[in-house]
Amino acid sequence: MSADAITAADNAAGGQVPPEAARRMLDGILRVRLIEQGIAEVYAKEQLMRCPTHFSIGQEAVAVGVCSQMTVDEKITSAHRSHAHYLAKGGDLKAMVAELYGKATGCANGKGGSMHLVDNNVGFIGAVPVVGATIPIGVGCAFASVLKKDPTLTVIFFGDGAAETGVFHESLAFAVLHKLPVVMVCENNLYSVLSALDVRQPPGRKLVDLAAAHGALALGGDGNDPDEVYRLTGQAFAHARSGKGPVFLEFATYRWLEHCGPLNDEHLGYRPEGELDDWKSRDPLAMYSKRLMERGLADAAEIEKRSAEIRDEVAAALDYGRESPFPARSELDTYLYAS
Repeated sequence: MSADAITAADNAAGGQVPPEAARRMLDGILRVRLIEQGIAEVYAKEQLMRCPTHFSIGQEAVAVGVCSQMTVDEKITSAHRSHAHYLAKGGDLKAMVAELYGKATGCANGKGGSMHLVDNNVGFIGAVPVVGATIPIGVGCAFASVLKKDPTLTVIFFGDGAAETGVFHESLAFAVLHKLPVVMVCENNLYSVLSALDVRQPPGRKLVDLAAAHGALALGGDGNDPDEVYRLTGQAFAHARSGKGPVFLEFATYRWLEHCGPLNDEHLGYRPEGELDDWKSRDPLAMYSKRLMERGLADAAEIEKRSAEIRDEVAAALDYGRESPFPARSELDTYLYAS
């Protein structure tokens, strides 16, 4: 392994996350969890959101821990499982929900749906469902900022399956060559649709080693531990922002629901028996709530009060989405390169 490939064990040590940052992360994880649960509850029942929708329930700590340390002007790209990234970057909940309903008030004007969220106001360049597709887009964004002599950090979120695409290697090599301010965040949730890692990738191969072989700083850690996500992200951002080149971050995490949709899928039999329960026992929201209460930074009544506020926010966003108008027919070819 390259000297730049640092494992979770090497990074486990470190001071506690500052109190205000820890509180913000707990609030962010709670908010993403309750928003996605609220959407999941109505998605199948209403049959009004007709776009494919991928939920990140169970793996919220990565999005929140990474985005909590970004400025509004810094950029991110995402993939098909994009809600948590959009919300953690400061995206507008009402605009996101309206987009899921296909309404004109949506963040993509009702034309994109769940997998094509975009919001330049908060530096969310966009999400694309094609696996690996936003990796070169993010690298191109960072390259453009360097050419303009205004280097701006770009964070690229993707899953473990994207590391199997050629464009991942090409983009990372290009970013290393030009020392671009890029941080690639791989949320390794063990599955690509229904396919586990062992049927897709050679045994014993580590993604951090692949990234380090290209010359990038490569770090790996527990994506269900918000404090570890925060510490590793801070190290990665310091490296990329200082002109030293790109960083690859791999966070081990796990999605609770089906690949696409709001339902459970244990009956399909692709998950080993007990695996889901084991990961649920490491629920980032439950663990972090307990940790902050032990630190005296939160209490149960406070968390319940905040939960009620978020549920009201979700209800208002759902009403907004339902009541918003659909795009006009005259807008059908707006933003196309050719009519």
